[in-house]
Amino acid sequence: MNWDDTTDDTPERLVGSVADREDQAVEAALRPKDLDEFIGQEKVREQLDLVLRAARARGATADHVLLSGAPGLGKTTLSMIIAAEMGAPIRITSGPAIQHAGDLAAILSSLQEGEVLFLDEIHRMSRPAEEMLYMAMEDFRVDVIVGKGPGATAIPLELPPFTLVGATTRAGLLPPPLRDRFGFTAHMEFYEPAELERVIHRSASLLDVEINADGAAEIAGRSRGTPRIANRLLRRVRDYAQVKADGIITRDIASAALAVYEVDARGLDRLDRGVLEALLKLFGGGPVGLSTLAVAVGEERETVEEVAEPFLVREGLLARTPRGRVATPAAWAHLGLVPPSAPGGGQQAAF
Repeated sequence: MNWDDTTDDTPERLVGSVADREDQAVEAALRPKDLDEFIGQEKVREQLDLVLRAARARGATADHVLLSGAPGLGKTTLSMIIAAEMGAPIRITSGPAIQHAGDLAAILSSLQEGEVLFLDEIHRMSRPAEEMLYMAMEDFRVDVIVGKGPGATAIPLELPPFTLVGATTRAGLLPPPLRDRFGFTAHMEFYEPAELERVIHRSASLLDVEINADGAAEIAGRSRGTPRIANRLLRRVRDYAQVKADGIITRDIASAALAVYEVDARGLDRLDRGVLEALLKLFGGGPVGLSTLAVAVGEERETVEEVAEPFLVREGLLARTPRGRVATPAAWAHLGLVPPSAPGGGQQAAF
């Protein structure tokens, strides 16, 4: 129910937060249309509601909005809601698509008054375009350079008032001059299981899927605090229920279905468990270097670091230390293993 469209995750993972084509098609039908329908992010919704109400009362365009947070939490959805609440059209693009200042100038010059421009992954925009955006956001004006060399001329181009909604998964990469030009900034938090249960019940209703409270709770507990993942798991459990059962999703059906897809009770999949098992069984719980761990798992270093580790760290199953990766007591307990009794908790491997 609350999702975004682009991430750096791996698309084939059932618990990955990337939106593939199937996700995008389903999300288009399930997205809430206004703030009242949007589930979760209570503080963000309350603050954003005040910003939009005040703008409508003044008859002005809303302040520029920056939304940050992990993929799949609702940044794209909120941008569409902002446009709907303001009764304005929305233009959607992304930072990687804007490689030159001319690309941005073409988009800005075609905006209508009051239009919402949604710029996803804004931190990946090219530097020349970024510098042009400063003036556009602050003064609603851009300087278009005509010609080259000493004969080049800057022609000022006035822009109609518009609202920029920037979304980023890495707010720390945004330069301060750009971040300061946003009138409202919000950080999207991971969802609590109870909120995800509400997301799942709403989605099940829209998808015409029958699910009881225990079934929804089982799926929510394995969804990593992310609505996009919750909806993806719901669709896979629906398939299982239709083929293997009577179509009704209960706790037992959800558990059996997700066992088929190798998503365990805490939301770990094959890759996550592979990293933990290698760390525990081969290296006694660490510390072990990232490169060594990646070789043991048979994955690229970047895959382990960027895809598997963030969730394992957030769940308190793995720790990053100066000496290397170390498993926590919770990791041993989760895999049903007994930690070694030797001092130091394991052996050391080179980086």
